Amino acid sequence: MKLDVLRPREDIDLPARLAESVEARDGVQVTLKQFDTWFAQRRRANDFEMVRIPFSELDGWSFAEDTGNLGHKSGGFFSVEGLRVLSWTGPIREWHQPIINQAETGMLGIVIKEFDGVLHCLMQAKMEPGNPNLVQLAPTVQATRSNYTRVHKGSAVRYLEYFVGPDRGNIIVDVLQSEHGSWFYRKKNRNMVVEITDDVPLHEDFCWLTFGQINELMKRNNVINMDARTVLSCVPPPKVRVPEDADGFQQALAASRDRRAGALHTSAEVMSWFSTQRSLYELEISRMPLKDVPHWHRTDKEIARADGKYFSVVAVSVHAENREVSSWTQPLFEPRGHGLVAFVLKNFGGVLHVLVNARMEGGFTDAVELGPTVQCIPWNYDDYEGADRPYLLDYVQTIDPKWIRYEAVHSEEGGRFLNAESRYLIVEADDRLPYDIPADYNWLTLGQLTDLLRHGHYVNVQARTLVTCLKALS
Repeated sequence: MKLDVLRPREDIDLPARLAESVEARDGVQVTLKQFDTWFAQRRRANDFEMVRIPFSELDGWSFAEDTGNLGHKSGGFFSVEGLRVLSWTGPIREWHQPIINQAETGMLGIVIKEFDGVLHCLMQAKMEPGNPNLVQLAPTVQATRSNYTRVHKGSAVRYLEYFVGPDRGNIIVDVLQSEHGSWFYRKKNRNMVVEITDDVPLHEDFCWLTFGQINELMKRNNVINMDARTVLSCVPPPKVRVPEDADGFQQALAASRDRRAGALHTSAEVMSWFSTQRSLYELEISRMPLKDVPHWHRTDKEIARADGKYFSVVAVSVHAENREVSSWTQPLFEPRGHGLVAFVLKNFGGVLHVLVNARMEGGFTDAVELGPTVQCIPWNYDDYEGADRPYLLDYVQTIDPKWIRYEAVHSEEGGRFLNAESRYLIVEADDRLPYDIPADYNWLTLGQLTDLLRHGHYVNVQARTLVTCLKALS
């Protein structure tokens, strides 16, 4: 007897279902006005507090006598160590820095479910000590292995059962992605989206939102947290319906998403270019004792550079009534200044292309990932001139506002970084954009970029945020 064992390789109905959710910007379960009321209530409902403390007041954390590394007595969570990077290419050939070593893989997951035929995302109002406004909208599950295996002896992570075990939902997305390669050593998170049909008991810190409502919230400052943004970037593109009266930018953006549309380079050529860039970087990356990192010094309250650049390591005490553990202390990395992260877009033959950079960061597993056109803290380069300044930094900073298609301030991972905010920009190129681009830059369509997001370690976390911002423009 012949058994029917074959299944479709792709969910052919998903793009249209996602499009319905994208178009439901007024909501089905709640309106955005109702969301605003709920979100304000969640920020007021619990007692949240974060204060800086000297290292000596850290509970369970200490500096190792032999290495000076800062770690937790349980051996879990993460440690702060030293990193040495030696490169045979690039303007800076060697540097040393503190780095976060968090060997365990985190879980970032969003549950989706249909209500009245429209897909909704289960989102969480989550307090993170490093967020400038403390509470932001997070995925359904956002937890390290130490959290969900309860090393902290706290309460269980809500809704984890939908991502692991026999009750797991239908997989929409499941991919390992990197975190900040400048501050994490080979850190990766499992980015997941699962669809369920069962009734879900709704906790008061969670709400259901359509993809269209999330797109609207992406246009606000510091609402959608980094962990939600990276998961959302990995969601397959919706089947876009472009109105006949849409402007040229919207039409070109829709064409950029369409896999059937043409591109400057074939996907095979893109992969060949990227493989070439990765092969060109000959690197020697090694961990080292934190106490031996040159040009960095430790006081009772921070680890920092003498020139005040880049970032510092500080300690904080946290109180949050609705977290798995209500009080704790920990180290955080604090950048010196706000970042600038930007995509430059250009219309080629009616199809928008994104200018991406094959970017090397010392903490990446594969050394190089695709990053934004511009990604830096501008203040760090005030004393650099000409070619030593980041490519197109001055161009983006002086662009006429009429070419800005998206602008918002978003903070980075609030569980490890303190007040790490960046101005995220998407700009369409004007006549000042240089015709020739450096070899480590290339033009990709949004469709080519999102295809790469189906695989891990191709697109860095800042570029993934910008992909989510681009989705908000449809």
